[in-house]
Amino acid sequence: MSLDPIRERINIFLYGTKEKVLRSGRFLNLIVSLLSIVVLIYYYGFPHSPEEQDQLLMIIKGSFAFYVLHYFIRIVYDFSPVKFIQNSWFEGLLMLLLVVEAVSYNLFDTLLVEALFQRFGVTSFTDLRNIFIQVYFFSVVWIELKRLGPVLPRFKVHPSVIFIFSFSALIFGGTGLLMLPEMTTIQGSMNFLDAFFTSTSATCVTGLMVEDTPNFFTFKGQFVLLILIKLGGLNIIAFGSFLALAAKFGLSVKQHDSIEDFVNRETSISATGMLTKVVVWSTVIELIGTVLMYVFWDDAIPFTSNGERWFFSIFHSVSAFNNAGISLFSGGLGDPLVANNYYVHWIVTILVFFGALGMMAVFNLFDPKELRNRLKHPWKQITFSTKIALYYSIGLVAVGAILYFVLEDQNTMAGQSMFGKVTTAVFQSVTRTSGFNTVDIGSIGVPMLFVLVILMFIGSSSSSTGGGIKTSTFAIISANILATIQGKSQTTLYKRSISYLLISRAYSVLLFFVVGNLICTFLLCITESHILAQEGRNILDLMFEQVSAMGTVGLSTGITADLSAAGKIIIAASMFVGRVGTLTVAFAVTRETISKNYKYPEGHTMVG
Repeated sequence: MSLDPIRERINIFLYGTKEKVLRSGRFLNLIVSLLSIVVLIYYYGFPHSPEEQDQLLMIIKGSFAFYVLHYFIRIVYDFSPVKFIQNSWFEGLLMLLLVVEAVSYNLFDTLLVEALFQRFGVTSFTDLRNIFIQVYFFSVVWIELKRLGPVLPRFKVHPSVIFIFSFSALIFGGTGLLMLPEMTTIQGSMNFLDAFFTSTSATCVTGLMVEDTPNFFTFKGQFVLLILIKLGGLNIIAFGSFLALAAKFGLSVKQHDSIEDFVNRETSISATGMLTKVVVWSTVIELIGTVLMYVFWDDAIPFTSNGERWFFSIFHSVSAFNNAGISLFSGGLGDPLVANNYYVHWIVTILVFFGALGMMAVFNLFDPKELRNRLKHPWKQITFSTKIALYYSIGLVAVGAILYFVLEDQNTMAGQSMFGKVTTAVFQSVTRTSGFNTVDIGSIGVPMLFVLVILMFIGSSSSSTGGGIKTSTFAIISANILATIQGKSQTTLYKRSISYLLISRAYSVLLFFVVGNLICTFLLCITESHILAQEGRNILDLMFEQVSAMGTVGLSTGITADLSAAGKIIIAASMFVGRVGTLTVAFAVTRETISKNYKYPEGHTMVG
């Protein structure tokens, strides 16, 4: 017997109240979500007695009960419940997991996820179930906010404004969280400027820190840094994909061209599942890095438990792939505990390299569909943008590693084995985009510091988690200069002609970074005169810090903690502008202008 007639009668019966019930549900959902966010912040940010903790957790559990009820009501009121469940399968899976955990907790006084973690030896985190609740809660809230997406097309907002606003919201949200008393080991809380600087550094995946991460921040504070790194990294690599789907925001066809800084033309219009793909692939890569790190940590590292070992693995894997460079060791990966842990160094190197290569290049190189297509049609090659990202990244790594090996052989690498020297040289060349270090950057000689400034300035590839002017900008400018020297009328690269618009955009980005770094270095010379007065310090230290900030790298010769309040503001602004600046410039030069049906006479002057 078919159930369709029964379902049709139910739909008819519910139709009169459908709009009112669903509208009320959306309103209550907003109120419950806001209340729960406030409660979670209060719960994790301030000390509480056991009784207060139980009361706050009851409010959170009550919000979960509402979410389950709300999801069930939406199923009942939908005209096609089966299709609704299919379309919202992830949300449904979370709701099912919550129901199962609730039954498990009430009957057996344990969470299944907690038992699963305990199987891996994670027993030291007393807040494990609370962390699970927090992660689950924000997953649900994210899904609920996505459901409000149809409202957005009513507002015509320029994409660059959305991009800047999203990073600003993350930074100030992170600042507020880091200022909570429970986030640090000090009495009271972190001051606003230092919290703002740290949040900016983590969100812009830069890695410059004014405080010692493992000793200054509690586990909760380190967890907040981890979330900021992950969200900041995802924001930059997913934004191009998001824009590709954002024609509803009023993007013109011309503006779609600038999306190619993140995605190529083949994917920019048809990237329906790109955001999900970015999240899944990046998470899988980070999980692989986590497992490998857990296995290869040196046994001499005094982890207090398997739980701490897993957390260190997760933190460094996420920090490496997102090119953040923030470490839970006081001296970074140059700390005596891990300075000779070369296998971990290679894992970090590989994660940083692929993070800096860019997700579009990673998809093009390793997506099973792309691989099958190239095997089936041998004449097909990787895309033009992937060639630039891959070949120039490998070239820059090779040049940097060779120069480091030659210039620092008897300095920072003195006494290391040949394997250690090769590892260190490649590591420091690759991590020009991430800020990790296995040696004391302040001890590196001036010639190599100058080379690192150049490498940091160039940076990573488009659609990646790294900064700088990007390898694509460097490639286009290099090809244009070569064509000019050879007297060619057309700029070509890998048997492709480069349009005047792309060349113009590349020079705009280059000029933006050059002028920005020069102005900020000049300002630092004024505000950080006390650093210049220190023995062994000079303007190169300030320039290195500035280029590292605007390139969102995070390497430092050791002056970050000594920056004045004005210096911190300048560096924080540089990190932010370096993160959003390239896109902002790209969209600025593609804004629509009123067409003028006239042309000025050509001017001629000597050049050079």
